Amino acid sequence: MKATCMLLQLFLACGWAWVLGEAYGTRGFDPLENLMRAKWFKKESGAAIDTSAWGSFGFEESKGYDPVYVGQQDGLMEADKIDGLPGQPAGVKFDQYAGYVTVDPGHGRALFYYFAEAPVEPSTKPLVLWLNGGPGCSSFGYGAMMELGPFRVKSDGKTLYQNPHAWNNVANIIFLESPAGVGFSYSNTTSDYNLSGDKRTAEDSYAFLINWLERFPQYKTRDFYITGESYAGHYVPQLAQKILQNNKITNQTVISLRGIAIGNAWIDDETGYKGLYDFLWTHALTSDEIHEGISLNCNFSSVTSLSEACITYLSQAIRSVGIIYIYNIYFPLCTTSSSPPTDGGFDPCSENYIYSYLNLPQVQKALHANVTGLPNPWISCSVEIINIWKDSPTTILPVIQELMKSNISVWIYSGDVDGRVPVTSSRYSISTFNASVKTPWYPWYTQEEVGGYAVEYQGLAFVTVRDAGHSVPSYQPARALTLFSSFIKGKLPPRN
Repeated sequence: MKATCMLLQLFLACGWAWVLGEAYGTRGFDPLENLMRAKWFKKESGAAIDTSAWGSFGFEESKGYDPVYVGQQDGLMEADKIDGLPGQPAGVKFDQYAGYVTVDPGHGRALFYYFAEAPVEPSTKPLVLWLNGGPGCSSFGYGAMMELGPFRVKSDGKTLYQNPHAWNNVANIIFLESPAGVGFSYSNTTSDYNLSGDKRTAEDSYAFLINWLERFPQYKTRDFYITGESYAGHYVPQLAQKILQNNKITNQTVISLRGIAIGNAWIDDETGYKGLYDFLWTHALTSDEIHEGISLNCNFSSVTSLSEACITYLSQAIRSVGIIYIYNIYFPLCTTSSSPPTDGGFDPCSENYIYSYLNLPQVQKALHANVTGLPNPWISCSVEIINIWKDSPTTILPVIQELMKSNISVWIYSGDVDGRVPVTSSRYSISTFNASVKTPWYPWYTQEEVGGYAVEYQGLAFVTVRDAGHSVPSYQPARALTLFSSFIKGKLPPRN
């Protein structure tokens, strides 16, 4: 057993460092792998980390309801309005807001948001919350500035250009940095950060929404959707469940939740890792011998009891991949010799430009960002938050199953060249539901070519996006917008 522990620690300590090397941008580490490492190490050392199943809809009204804090919001919407972001292009035709919503006044815990309204008839369009995962990564830096937001940052790190496929073309989008300690979000009580985890994130995100809707009362009755990617495969279903539970018993604002969509979502540890290593083999990144060794020796249902043979093969698999960008296995790395693409495609060094831009004092001032209480400059992902993550269930599948039985729309989508949370992991997870097929698998189209593939099950739609990596809107913005537009319309992606 001691030898097994030592091998496991060696394997986990290496993680995807073999694959990512120094080419992973400003983060320099893999947040999701770091969390899994923490889970496993803490289990081995006997330290407390809660990996138990998330609660169910079996909520007894007799337990009562503890109303969330609602602060005075008068005048704050006007105060949060952005006159213009430094370096933004001319001709911006939508309103944008940014600022803080206090979720715990006693501790001084406040979450930062950025809100982009639709440029045309925003009053007729739904409200959408976007969450990035990590855990511990910024929905503003990634979601808004690198994926689906209205702007992208140029290579000078000082100016912006408009994203023609931004999702606020068809909806009003909130980007929330959560939990406190991520991005510009903060707490005046340092011990708050030690409680960071799935439970605190869901609680604070719900409190944020209740207060934000008081600040923007015109959106109180608007159709509402939650979307996100990666570890938001935890955040989004958990928040949706909390909303549906509280809608039944609260005398506060009832949130008009209509659906959730999660992309390349980490929702189950066992199927996640099985799918990952199968993906490496099916995409010719590992050998037949390594794949056979993993298949014969690895049982991912209990990672702390992996055999020495299994750990040996997993380590060989990581080494055999070499240095590639695992979040899009066919995409170039950001290196010192990289230059912006001439075809207008996604720039692999975008994260570096965003880091520079969001740390400009004039940008932080325009965003109404309070940086005096932050321990570091703005960073895309907080290593500190990840390292102290308190609770993370091994599976979110039961929560998703409950949501599938509710009256909301549930979509799982997957960029098909992501090696970190690959399409195989999503398919293995979905297969555990044993759901009946309503609409058989078919190719969907955008811009006169196949955008991906879709299948509708009872209570759930699964959609792939062709040639997209982990952050689907970064790599395939037009296809991502078609997918998102279909989702909020309650229709599957178009067949032609």
